[in-house]
Amino acid sequence: MDDGTTKENTSLKDNTSIKVKTSIKKQFLIAACLYLGQFLVGYSTGWIAPVLAKLQNAEETPLESVINDAQSSWIVSIKPLGAIVCPYFSGYLSNVIGRKPCLFIGGHVLLLTFVILALSTHLSLMFVGRILAGVASGIIFVMNLVYIGEMASTKIRGTMLALTGLCNTGGILFAYIVGPYVSYSTISWLGAVLSVLYIITIFFLVPETAVYQVMKGRKDEAMANLRLLGRQDLDEILAEANEKPKSNMAQLTEMYTVRSNRMAAFIIISLNVFQQLSGVIAVMSFVTIIFEMTKSNLQPHVSTIIIGVTQVAAAIFAPILVDRSGRRILLLVSTAGCALSLGTLGIYFYLLKSGNPIADNVPWLALVSIMSFFLSYFTGFGIIPNTFIGEMFTDTCRGFGGTFAMTIGWISGFGIQTAFGYMLPALGPDVTFGIFAGLCALAFLFSVIFVPETKGKSLLEIQAYLERRSIF
Repeated sequence: MDDGTTKENTSLKDNTSIKVKTSIKKQFLIAACLYLGQFLVGYSTGWIAPVLAKLQNAEETPLESVINDAQSSWIVSIKPLGAIVCPYFSGYLSNVIGRKPCLFIGGHVLLLTFVILALSTHLSLMFVGRILAGVASGIIFVMNLVYIGEMASTKIRGTMLALTGLCNTGGILFAYIVGPYVSYSTISWLGAVLSVLYIITIFFLVPETAVYQVMKGRKDEAMANLRLLGRQDLDEILAEANEKPKSNMAQLTEMYTVRSNRMAAFIIISLNVFQQLSGVIAVMSFVTIIFEMTKSNLQPHVSTIIIGVTQVAAAIFAPILVDRSGRRILLLVSTAGCALSLGTLGIYFYLLKSGNPIADNVPWLALVSIMSFFLSYFTGFGIIPNTFIGEMFTDTCRGFGGTFAMTIGWISGFGIQTAFGYMLPALGPDVTFGIFAGLCALAFLFSVIFVPETKGKSLLEIQAYLERRSIF
């Protein structure tokens, strides 16, 4: 009798284990569809590096003439303008028509983006395509975080969210690898083909989230959805969906009337601005052109691919480092590494400009410096501010606070990317990278003075600390 009971219990455990594994596979299958969208967001970012080199080559450009430095700068920098309003628009629309339709819209905007870029024979069309790339990126970036946060089981939610960053850098690397070896139109048509695949997978494989279904009173559909995903937490979903969200104005008011939120906003917004002031997006976009300025024996596009691999490697280790080390110490090491790397790059270009023979003996220094910069940035500086969004703001204003901070960062990014195209020829790469190194050093000092350690602390402990240390 006991033996039969034991076998029955073992069988039940095995069946439960199989169901859990199956449900997790289904969650990752759905997430994989979303990751394709994030991959395309990265591809649209990396697209510009090999394309700029083509647009400055009379034999490869689809335009009537090669572009100048100012035009290069605007092609790079105009993308963030399309992304600035998307978090607010997407957040509102996702509660009206649903999460899945927003992802579907983002996919169609991506498709339109790459079709316009592929057919561009005039600079104005290219500007339109780049703005639409920003719109699509903003929609997909925000909706991926919302969808995965609502769909994933608690135990794997962190991993799933972290993988979005890896897919983004994977898309950048793919553009770096493919771009130099195909024509201008081909690199854009490839993005269009992948966008079609993304739209198809969203339509056929991605269901609406249970949270939205409950919000609209479709509880039976929500239950079926949760069973498909192997989740049993309907009560939690009901509580989340029935909680009336605050308006943006109410959240903005709370962000500036609560002392701890004011300090959190000051820290997070400042770090988001410093991220852009490091020049990371500008360097990422102009990386092929930067390597053309060096005396490296490697071809510029090969160096660019190595940089892409470096970014992917950093994205793999970043989530592990955030959880295992302190946020503050990782941020300090990261910003210091960025400052030293860009400072070294500036010194190399100074030696090269002044004709110093040392520059001839270290042609590899530019590649190593940029690799070190991206390793330092993506393992700390590039991820810590977003981590702070979830740890510093109160629950009732976290959504708006995070969106507002990212918007300020994107506006700053537009300014820096626009300026970079003018700074590089006017000031020279030595002075330009010296300025960025100084700004990274300033970010390090800011972190020393203002940024607290949040690892292992509860939300209440963090808010109490911010309230005590608030300078406002």
